[in-house]
Amino acid sequence: MRGPRSSTTPTSAASSPAAAAPGTSASAPRSTPSSPRTPAHFRLCPRRACLPHALAVWNSLVAMYARCGRRGDDAARVFDEMRVRDSVSWNSLLTAAASAPDALALLRRMLRSSPGAGACDHATLTTVLSVCARAYGWVSIPAVHGLAVSCGLDSQVSVGNALVTAYFECSSPGAAERVFDAMAERNVITWTAMVSGMARAGRYRESLSLFRQMRHMVDANSATYASSLLACARSLAARTGQQIHGLVVKDGYETDLHVESGLMDVYCKCGLMEDALRVFRSCRHPDGVFLTVILVGFAQNGLEEKAFELFAEMVSAGIDIDANTVSAVLGAFGASAPFALGKQIHALVIKKCFGGNTYVCNGLINMYSKCGELQESIQVFDGMPSKNTISWNSIISAFARHGHGSEVFRLFESMKADGAKPTDVTFLSLLHGCSHVGSAKKGLEILNSMSSQYRIHPRLEHYACVVDMLGRAGLLDDARAFIEDGPFKDSALLWQALMGACSFHKNSEVGKYAAEKLLLLDPACTAAYVLLSNFYSSEGRWADRARILKRMREMGLRKDTGKSWIQLEKEVWSFEMDKEAKVDVLHGSGNGNSELWSAWQARLEVKVAEEDGCLRIHSKSKVIIYMRDSLFGVILDRAVL
Repeated sequence: MRGPRSSTTPTSAASSPAAAAPGTSASAPRSTPSSPRTPAHFRLCPRRACLPHALAVWNSLVAMYARCGRRGDDAARVFDEMRVRDSVSWNSLLTAAASAPDALALLRRMLRSSPGAGACDHATLTTVLSVCARAYGWVSIPAVHGLAVSCGLDSQVSVGNALVTAYFECSSPGAAERVFDAMAERNVITWTAMVSGMARAGRYRESLSLFRQMRHMVDANSATYASSLLACARSLAARTGQQIHGLVVKDGYETDLHVESGLMDVYCKCGLMEDALRVFRSCRHPDGVFLTVILVGFAQNGLEEKAFELFAEMVSAGIDIDANTVSAVLGAFGASAPFALGKQIHALVIKKCFGGNTYVCNGLINMYSKCGELQESIQVFDGMPSKNTISWNSIISAFARHGHGSEVFRLFESMKADGAKPTDVTFLSLLHGCSHVGSAKKGLEILNSMSSQYRIHPRLEHYACVVDMLGRAGLLDDARAFIEDGPFKDSALLWQALMGACSFHKNSEVGKYAAEKLLLLDPACTAAYVLLSNFYSSEGRWADRARILKRMREMGLRKDTGKSWIQLEKEVWSFEMDKEAKVDVLHGSGNGNSELWSAWQARLEVKVAEEDGCLRIHSKSKVIIYMRDSLFGVILDRAVL
């Protein structure tokens, strides 16, 4: 006879903590599905009360909650409700540990609950090491390493790989190398971890040496090639990078985006922009990151116009432009860059809603300040939702670039009040500000405060700013003493800064001393020869002047030519002296009014000076004449993007 039916329905059993959680008391208070203490998974299968008892399902639930970043509530509570646990259960919970102490606490709990063999496996150790490396738990890694040795798991390849990676992540390449040397078995992951770790640790020669050894042991993969190319890029090893490029093509990895990005990085860092562009053109589906790499390369190699052309081409081709790409092209802007393009890029920023991106706003601040639009820089800075140290450095540099020294110091105080930490770039702008206001005493105080108050070691550029500051103030003897008593007395940059100040103040005594020092350090410096010849001319020492000019000719040196530029119809036209024809020529980025230019140039060429066969009229004057005679105006507001 069938017994009486239980009053507990399947639905109520599935929703009851007693039924859904093994090991809990049957008299425990029932939790409703709407209770905030009841995980959502208790309502997934209401008619199968036996399903939660399956260990695999419980492990999957813990892993799911752990991957969702909820270890502190649902994952831990589900784990605590489990009647039976295995290493997979513990490993699933370990993956969500937020810090190294949390991971070690769970590991200790695991070892106490399941003493003996089988309590800890290789997956447990690799998980804990991954958490420690991610959380920079340097103190914890040797402890886990000791546990691996005591459990006999240090011979496992996966554990050795995790140890190598963890030691590199915590800036201990020596320990990683010792683990690598002790490994009896190695796979491609082991070698890749070593090649990548050594490259990121700055030991480029060892990284490339390991890559060569690896090729005799195992086949490299795309990650290995990308890591070896990183070492080539940072060590400027162009020849080795080209050899690795050949291996990449041979092994069929030339279409891998990570490898192609690495190749472009090598060529850009080594100044081989034609090769970098060739790699870029060969990519079938370039993305924003790919475009960013080549744009930064053009900007770093002084090919700003190429960067602008490529950016416009990619926008026209429909390539998805992200904030990093916009930031990269904004970094290419200089004083001679087309301001119209900068405004168009700003319009693109607004269209794509990048205005809240801090790095894009920083690029806009620099772009506007370099193009002479300080007020636009101020508007961008004031409209930023959040500011970082680079933001403050950018606006301080903008005011210093435009000669507003007093405003620079006010912004510096606001920067400190905002909680931003000054950097060495900040102090470069402050010293520029002191130079513009003529406050040499304050500038020296700022230089001394860098190391004493802010723990920032002054670089060569800071000392050059101080020399320029003292020179602008007319303190040429003090500037000379500052160089000779400082740590960079053998730097050509400092003596060149002093030489320029002497030329401005027409101090031939200190100027000749600085020029002679400069020629000892840099015999190919044309500015030193020109300044010496000018000093000798002013003193009537024509024989010495002729000797200096003859020496320049024998060394194949020519005087650097000045250049001025204007923007007409969204094109930048530059005026400079042609070294061969000794007449001024016009260089442009596109088509202009050629008939007007030909007539104007013919009229100008008759004004040839008798001295040195050079044009007397200055290039800035020619710019004014050309703008006056031009039949068209400057167009700034026509958008093409």
